[in-house]
Amino acid sequence: MSAVAGISPSRQAAFRILLEVERGNAHTDEMLRGKPLDAMSQADRNLTTALVLGVLRWQIGLDAEIKRLLKKPNARLDAEVLIALRLGAFQLVFLERVPTHAAIDESVELAKQAGHRFAAGMVNAVLRNLAVLKRRDFSRAASPPKPTEALASAGQPATEAGFAYTHPAWMVERWADFYGIDTARAICRHGQERPPVSVRIASADVEAELAQDGIALGPGQLLTAARIVTSGDVTGTPAFQAGHVRIQDEGSQLIGELAACVGSGLDQGTKRIVDLCAAPGGKTLILAERNPPASIVACEASRPRLKELRNRLAVFAERIDCRLADATALRFDSEFDIALADVPCSGTGTLSRNPEIRHRLQPDNLPRQAERQRAILASALRAVRPGGRVAYSTCSLEPEENEEVIAAVLSANRKARVLPVSPMLDALGDHGILNPGAEKKLQACVTREGFLRLIPGAFGTDGFFIAMIEGDG
Repeated sequence: MSAVAGISPSRQAAFRILLEVERGNAHTDEMLRGKPLDAMSQADRNLTTALVLGVLRWQIGLDAEIKRLLKKPNARLDAEVLIALRLGAFQLVFLERVPTHAAIDESVELAKQAGHRFAAGMVNAVLRNLAVLKRRDFSRAASPPKPTEALASAGQPATEAGFAYTHPAWMVERWADFYGIDTARAICRHGQERPPVSVRIASADVEAELAQDGIALGPGQLLTAARIVTSGDVTGTPAFQAGHVRIQDEGSQLIGELAACVGSGLDQGTKRIVDLCAAPGGKTLILAERNPPASIVACEASRPRLKELRNRLAVFAERIDCRLADATALRFDSEFDIALADVPCSGTGTLSRNPEIRHRLQPDNLPRQAERQRAILASALRAVRPGGRVAYSTCSLEPEENEEVIAAVLSANRKARVLPVSPMLDALGDHGILNPGAEKKLQACVTREGFLRLIPGAFGTDGFFIAMIEGDG
């Protein structure tokens, strides 16, 4: 990524990433891990990430403020101009350490360099007015309410909550309907926070090695193998490069642990496992670690992701067979003890980590997602032997992708049945996989149908849903 005169590398990179996301050409998780950013200094990479994710988290509120300060509030702005304004506005409002002149001047220069010199004066005027407003009392006069103030009354309309937390109103309305106003408030609050960096460590020796490399760790809330990085860049350590520590949300780790134990894996009775949607491979690794004798088939429908999956699972190459395969059309028939169907979904449980989802997702996307999810679950049930177990999971908060998928597939397969998650949580606790006290907390998250639902932020994790199903037999 070549430098542009007058613009810092981090702002230039953030501008390009946000522009690609705005145009629907890319996803932030891919671009923030791309080669152009690898060539930047750690400080510039960190600022780029903060700018991109911060703008996307607060975009709805920023756009409302920008619109209010335009001479023609209904004017349609070119994407490049709008991105420059959002970047400047975010820095002025939320990044106190960034000098006002840097936030304004470089945003103006971004608009110019993108071919919109005519708009430079407007960008300058809007951001200068915003800077004055911020100094006066931005938090009350202009910005969305702070998370602690918003939704203070349970009777406040959900549409107001949507603006307050810069989530689309339609999302907040359905969360309030499904989970109640208090939970909707908590989901929105978590969506505006930077998620912790959770890691999985192989042993106490690895933790000591990380400490020597300047990485400070705190305990996970749920799992004995999980840690929270409190300072330092774990990705630059030899332990990370060797695969002895890996970044993985603690809720995602829990899904892997539950999937690993559903077929009596804790007593090493599992022989064959299939992971239907394996990439990026974190849960597959847990399946392999917890079931040493088992052979595993890891399926992935994308060739580039399959290549990355093979590289990540290379340590278990003799036991894991990575295959290019569409999970909806697998030809397996009663071959496996365990099947993990961690299906592609809307991702509404990950809005803190993936804030762009709130701008991309539309209500009519959910039925299309659910159709594919039902096909994958049906494929998983065909793949397991009679009495075999299927773990179905999503990082979605939406019933269409969770309970309704389970109900639809089981209505067409009367012999399959839901297995309550509670005894499996007991097993994880008995085997020291859960932290002391975590089992009781998780039992409170088991639904009346026997499913497990993690609300985003409740344990410092993303939001997850998991159901256990026994195949017909």
